[in-house]
Amino acid sequence: MTKTQYYTATSIDGFIADSRNSLDWLFETEGERADDTGTDPFSAFFTQVGAFAMGATTYEWVFDHDKLGDNPEKWSSYYGDVPSWVFTHRSLPPIPGATVNFVEGDVRPVHEAMRAAAADKNIWIVGGGELAGAFADAGLLDEIILGVAPVTLGGGAPLLPRRLTSSRLTLTGMEQRGPFAYLTYAVAAPA
Repeated sequence: MTKTQYYTATSIDGFIADSRNSLDWLFETEGERADDTGTDPFSAFFTQVGAFAMGATTYEWVFDHDKLGDNPEKWSSYYGDVPSWVFTHRSLPPIPGATVNFVEGDVRPVHEAMRAAAADKNIWIVGGGELAGAFADAGLLDEIILGVAPVTLGGGAPLLPRRLTSSRLTLTGMEQRGPFAYLTYAVAAPA
């Protein structure tokens, strides 16, 4: 069964990007260890992804950080031919050769399109936190997977800028991978 998952790294104090919307803090952290098969955790996760969505700020950061205008092949080296949706209210540069759909508004019809594209694989909500929250508000978020990095940022983009009570969240897994603590929560639909 297809799951919609918010898989992200977060600081101990609950931020997914620093006050400059940068992820550089994450790359300064010593990497995760591969599992017994030699596969890193993200690669193992991504093999189960059939569609993904991100917000405009996340897309812009990836586009600028990886210079995708000049190096569009980097996108496919990260995400292959998996279709993506970017939620935005403004015009953003496309990535030549990539299946990137620019959308806005309600997440529900986009989720249906993503579900169809994903077939029997999962849907990944990359970020930001507000986008993941919109999926949770609509009852479309099934799971939150957090890689908690050993760093505090003191401010920035919050992990999930809304209230989800403990009645909606059930801890289903936790493990240490190198310096990261991974926490997985099942998310129930709103009452």
